[in-house]
Amino acid sequence: MPAASQERLLLLDTASLYYRAYYGMPDTMRAPDGTPINAVRGMLDFAARLITDHSPTRFVAALDANWRPSWRVELLPSYKAHRVLQETAEETAEQLGLDFEESIDEGTDQALDDGAARTVDAVAEMPDELSVQIPLIVEIFQHFGLATLGVDDFEADDVIGTLTHRSQIPVGIVTGDRDLFQLVDDALVRRVLYTAARGVNRVDIVNEAWIAEKYAIPGKSYADFATLRGDPSDGLPGVRGIGQKTAATLLTQFGDLSTIIAAAHDPDSQMTATVRKKLLDGLDYLAVAPRVVAVSREVPVPDTLDDALPRLPRDDDAVEEMAERLGLGRSVERLRTALAKRN
Repeated sequence: MPAASQERLLLLDTASLYYRAYYGMPDTMRAPDGTPINAVRGMLDFAARLITDHSPTRFVAALDANWRPSWRVELLPSYKAHRVLQETAEETAEQLGLDFEESIDEGTDQALDDGAARTVDAVAEMPDELSVQIPLIVEIFQHFGLATLGVDDFEADDVIGTLTHRSQIPVGIVTGDRDLFQLVDDALVRRVLYTAARGVNRVDIVNEAWIAEKYAIPGKSYADFATLRGDPSDGLPGVRGIGQKTAATLLTQFGDLSTIIAAAHDPDSQMTATVRKKLLDGLDYLAVAPRVVAVSREVPVPDTLDDALPRLPRDDDAVEEMAERLGLGRSVERLRTALAKRN
């Protein structure tokens, strides 16, 4: 077993990745029985690439057991309330301008990155041809010995937040979702491997300096920043009249949300009357929003979770059976090779 200093935990925001795989690979990829497998093959290729590039010793693919947990909705009814897919999957793909001629074995990486970089973050109503692939992704990962975890009434973000908080080793979080920037911590070597801009093959390494440069805020202030500014993709209205620039200025000046609120209550503080009024008018929202924005650190993780990354498939016969039945071909071999050759 590697020394503790060499241990590295890789956490996957699985929904973010399987949407990228689904929209980034040709929908003509089918098993012999006609089952779509583009997301399955894309996820296998993603896992192989991530393991090769980032050399983890531990690995968990986090799942959305509930994309809109009841406890968040109770706090803020608008949370993700708008995420209803209006178009069919075909219309969505057409709007995204996806046109792939490459085969899975010729130009796979480029097809995934070029196409999926234009996909939506997530949608509530999953395309049928993606939903049938999710159990297959989980099954093949489990046969390989790649841990998966979803917990009732929690999002994948919460699973990732809890596992990150509990980790005593460096953590890399693979996602296309900015919400997880709140987990970045240079001192604890916790980074986000951000896929939204350039894909899995060319992730942006998000640390505190990256966040500070991108948003002009202290590197560990992303959760407060998102709370103030809001996030339409999650149904977070933000404080009315407080945009990105003002939110950044407030955090730079006062440090954190609680100090900003205290300053709004203090007539002698160095805060303009206009901003003070906007914050005081938004106190009802500010009373609940931080708990909605913050990823949970208290997800009940089963004691049976084994996140050790194997060098060989846990059940090679089952892997081979799925590979043959679904026609997963070289995607299975790429992951097998990545596991065997990892540092």
